[in-house]
Amino acid sequence: MQINITLPDGSVRSYESGVSGLDIAKSISEGLARNVIAAEVNGTVWDATRPITTDAHIKLLTWNDTDGKSTFWHSSAHLMAEALEAHFPGMKFAIGPPIEHGFYYDIDPGEQALSSDDFKKIEDKMIELARQGNKYIRTEVSKADALKYFTDKGDEYKVELIEGLNDGEITFYQQGNFTDLCRGPHIPDTSFIKAIKLLSIAGAYWRGDEKRKQLTRVYAITFPKKSELDEYLFMLEEAKKRDHRKIGKEMELFTFSEKVGAGLPIWLPKGTAIRERLERFMRQEQVDRGYLQVITPHIGSKKLYETSGHWDKYGKDSFQPIHTPNEDELFMLKPMNCPHHCEVYKAKPRSYKDLPLRIAEFGTVYRYEQSGELNGLTRVRGFTQDDAHLFCRPDQIKEEFIKVIELVMHVFKKLGFEKFTAQISLRDKEDRSKYIGSDENWEKAENAIIEAAAEKGLQTVTEYGEAAFYGPKLDFMVKDALGRSWQLGTIQVDYNLPERFELEYVGSDNQKHRPVMIHRAPFGSLERFIGVLIEHCAGNFPLWLMPEQVAILTISEKFDNYAQKVLNVLKKSDIRGFVDDRNEKIGKKIRDAEIQKVPYMIIIGEQEQTDEILSVRRHGKGDLGKFTSDEFVKLVNEEIENS
Repeated sequence: MQINITLPDGSVRSYESGVSGLDIAKSISEGLARNVIAAEVNGTVWDATRPITTDAHIKLLTWNDTDGKSTFWHSSAHLMAEALEAHFPGMKFAIGPPIEHGFYYDIDPGEQALSSDDFKKIEDKMIELARQGNKYIRTEVSKADALKYFTDKGDEYKVELIEGLNDGEITFYQQGNFTDLCRGPHIPDTSFIKAIKLLSIAGAYWRGDEKRKQLTRVYAITFPKKSELDEYLFMLEEAKKRDHRKIGKEMELFTFSEKVGAGLPIWLPKGTAIRERLERFMRQEQVDRGYLQVITPHIGSKKLYETSGHWDKYGKDSFQPIHTPNEDELFMLKPMNCPHHCEVYKAKPRSYKDLPLRIAEFGTVYRYEQSGELNGLTRVRGFTQDDAHLFCRPDQIKEEFIKVIELVMHVFKKLGFEKFTAQISLRDKEDRSKYIGSDENWEKAENAIIEAAAEKGLQTVTEYGEAAFYGPKLDFMVKDALGRSWQLGTIQVDYNLPERFELEYVGSDNQKHRPVMIHRAPFGSLERFIGVLIEHCAGNFPLWLMPEQVAILTISEKFDNYAQKVLNVLKKSDIRGFVDDRNEKIGKKIRDAEIQKVPYMIIIGEQEQTDEILSVRRHGKGDLGKFTSDEFVKLVNEEIENS
């Protein structure tokens, strides 16, 4: 029987039923076939060798595709498990998924000890196995047979996973001497894997539950070429230098305290200065765009979150409720600002002439993250969102959405994020159980986002199943200086909260109508944004944002008075600085200022005091020469204006 295969360019080819993606690649060119590692069949990623028996739309995937990399790394996780089992017989395996860069496998080594000292022999074994070119073989297995296989093997983790599956949806994959429970897909064979590096070991609770056993998580990465591994390892070293936790400590921006609590950042004076400037920048942009500022409490009653739907969806993942002396009176630390803002809207009757109503708040929220997931400023338990909610008429959605896109793009440009992709996050195509609201409202909201993104010419990707439970969203995935992707700004269309809170406005027809709600946060959260910004610019913030723009370094105490005079001149021109009059050699003062990443250093000695001039250095560049005070002020102000 012939089937029709539609390729991404729209062309249609006929093949015998049972043809595989790899067969199709070979019919196009041998060069393509050598690089194909998976196939997207009707929107789902399959093994390149899996038979296709019906008409289908096909996209052939290579290492250059995101889903191709994911398949490559998923297959590599199986290869690592095979190598681990060869060196540590009896080891039990939990899950081994691909991640953004590489993969991991959660294992239970039992009484055996596994450490980074074992990495070299595991890597060598993986290379040996990869060179065998063993095929990844997919087999459909009954639930009874699957349970028997892993019960006999003594692997309770796989048994537990299988118990949650249904007959007819269970598959095993085998390569070489290793067989695993897996839905796939996988690359054709192990020979594609040429370069391997085990990266680290960490602890991880089984199924993310702190009450379950702690397993050993082994992180690794693989590549089809050694040169790509070399580039990645170089990037890792650069990332270590840019680690926001390291730079934040050196620059005295923020700290954490065990006594205060894990995941609760404490902003030090210099970090507070950066944060406040970002807030002032955003507040002014919001004033210019017609936003009204509000302030809401840090807690809310259980009833508020029952109304919004957050209690049912997130109650168990939030901090425990706050009990009062009154029976049945419960409060929650605020996990998000939108329910409070709905009550702001309800504070008085609204007319269609009042809309759009744009209300904004730098609102601090609290969410319980497991301790193992916390990471500096980028994953915390208390954070401040540059939150705003726009209440508008249905005919205003697209225009308002476009205006928010323009604000997000302005923020990225101002802070030096030049490369970003907009991710359109929609409902899961199949499972609608985790979403609230009618299909009609969801379709309206999704279409509004798609049309607005297209009108602004954004480079977009569409991800199904990534929407918030109350509505679709547009997430901005920003690439930093090292090419790493971070999710920062977000915009969401919501028909559901206005319904749940019974929000109304009187229309031009003198009838009551429901407004539509747009959630937006260009920064996302100040904590995460600043953490990402530190790593993007390696702590070399734009000059307008730096807490201290100038360090005035004296060669000896004889020049302290002149140094203070220079500082006063700079202050009158709104240039921030300080005098380093410590009893230290000038070389140490310069080194310390470099570590603090102070943009400009002014050296004050005998000649500078006598001639009333400034010897100027630029961070990372060295000496710039001699300047008068007026010339230096002009230099700094020009840089600020251009940043």
